[in-house]
Amino acid sequence: MATSRTAIANGALQRLGAKRIETLSENSPNARSMNAAIDRVLRAEMRRYDWGFAIKRASIAADATNTTWGNWKRYTKPADMLRLLRDDESGERVDWRIEGDYIISADSSPLEIRYIAFIEDPNVYDALFVEAVECKLAMVCCKEITGSHSDAVGVKKDYADAIAEARRTGAIEEGAKDFPEDDWVSARL
Repeated sequence: MATSRTAIANGALQRLGAKRIETLSENSPNARSMNAAIDRVLRAEMRRYDWGFAIKRASIAADATNTTWGNWKRYTKPADMLRLLRDDESGERVDWRIEGDYIISADSSPLEIRYIAFIEDPNVYDALFVEAVECKLAMVCCKEITGSHSDAVGVKKDYADAIAEARRTGAIEEGAKDFPEDDWVSARL
């Protein structure tokens, strides 16, 4: 099913019991409110969780310029990167830092990374991501559209439920968890 930013905004408006819009660029209070908030909410929600549809991989060559001090190499972040995922294929934590527009690392070039990207095409969004964004957008725009914060309380619960459902169904990727070694098992080795 095709979706659009306007459809997402209308989902948020529906949650508030407000009048739907034809486009985000129309000259109406609801469209102006949604248009002002939607990009910010999309970016924040993609950055907040490890949504499977937004995870990308890249292999980045080191810049010609190293850091001013220390033995760190400097790598330019991908333009669409919202957040660096801090693990590698082995499940080990890696020592990378974000400084401005760069990833700083002692690792040799090329630097292989996994990251959360800003995905602009709403047609690739997970359905549970769309539901969560609709709820968050309704919460952000509630006061401006309805004149009250009371509607945001119900939408906040819907948002929490959407995130919980996304975690249960795997729409939000979670890395493997290391369980603590049991003393009883260790003693028998």
